[in-house]
Amino acid sequence: MKVFVIGSGGREHAICEALKKSPKITKIFAASGNAGISIIAQCAPISETDVEKLLAFAKKNEVDLTVVGPEVSLAAGVVDVFQANGLKIFGATKAAAQIESSKEFAKNLMKKYDIPTAKYEVFEDYNAAVQYVKEQGTPIVLKYDGLAAGKGVVVAMTENEAENALKDMLFDRKFGCGKVVIEEFLLGQEFSFMCFVNGENVFPMELAQDHKRAFDGDKGANTGGMGAYSPLPFITEKDKIFALENIMKKTANALVAESCSFCGVLYGGLMKTSNGIKVIEFNARFGDPETEVILPRLKSDIFDIFNDVIDGKMPDIQWNKQCSLGVVLASKGYPESYKKGFEIKNIDAMQDVQIFQMGTKIIDGKLLTNGGRVLFINALADNLKAAREKVLTEISKIHCENLFYRKDIGFQAIKF
Repeated sequence: MKVFVIGSGGREHAICEALKKSPKITKIFAASGNAGISIIAQCAPISETDVEKLLAFAKKNEVDLTVVGPEVSLAAGVVDVFQANGLKIFGATKAAAQIESSKEFAKNLMKKYDIPTAKYEVFEDYNAAVQYVKEQGTPIVLKYDGLAAGKGVVVAMTENEAENALKDMLFDRKFGCGKVVIEEFLLGQEFSFMCFVNGENVFPMELAQDHKRAFDGDKGANTGGMGAYSPLPFITEKDKIFALENIMKKTANALVAESCSFCGVLYGGLMKTSNGIKVIEFNARFGDPETEVILPRLKSDIFDIFNDVIDGKMPDIQWNKQCSLGVVLASKGYPESYKKGFEIKNIDAMQDVQIFQMGTKIIDGKLLTNGGRVLFINALADNLKAAREKVLTEISKIHCENLFYRKDIGFQAIKF
């Protein structure tokens, strides 16, 4: 079998590594891939949103299954086009992907179907938004309505912070032309709950937690994620059952009722508050960096899982008991402006860890930084503390003058 993975980050590298374990796969293709993915897949320089070129490549290479990584590809309608051409593809249609591509769509869906979430209002006008913030008080959460690569959320602790963020989103169009969803601020432990979904059929994965803030102690700007770990000792089996039944399954059913049935990975960004578990956000695909800590725990053949979910069958999904923890190495300056092209040395010296490349390229035989988030180093161990110690020990072997990373990933659980 030949598989085509769309995407170029750490998530896609983890997906490729998982696919590589399947004895049924003879060839993996990727578009556009990265330096790490190129070791295990034949990479094609095609944009993740160039749907026609992606389709032509899949047809030419007689691909048996395509797996979509990034949200931008889903929002561009790649699944719709592949399906219309009779090609098997794992991912949500453009209509179903609105659960991520439009925060307003997601919030309205949750309101209509009584899915627990923070109270909210939607604004296009800057002055009306500022007035609402003054009425509600801070802290308060501001979300750009469209896609923003994980950076379109601001938790404003002061009115001044809120006004600056609203100016970025509504005046300066930092993420494009769109609305802003303003939500009440919730307190609690956040966690990521991903499920394989086809229509009303929902199959849960193991839970993970990622760290959005750039620096230790959850300080600094929101990023796409600086590290993650799994499992989560503070989320009970009762919590997971509640989230599965009252959030994930309810949302899948709601999308069917709205005539945009979901097939792919439904990601629930959830929070355990004093008033129960509530939805922070939904994504229409594998999370990044959660995928890099969850897939190493998967014992089953992921190629079979993808096919069974698409075909409406019950997949065999088994997990190992080990703990998984990983740390992102990012370019200095991320998530704001940063420079690329710095050489990464001594990466081969790391042992007994999984190395998922996120933003890398090879020029003249040298591995160079090529993005905001550059590497993800993950380890499996009997407990989270041992996994983190292993990761940090191995990271110290890397030589690169323009990378930084957090040293406290998993602190909520390790002190638990």
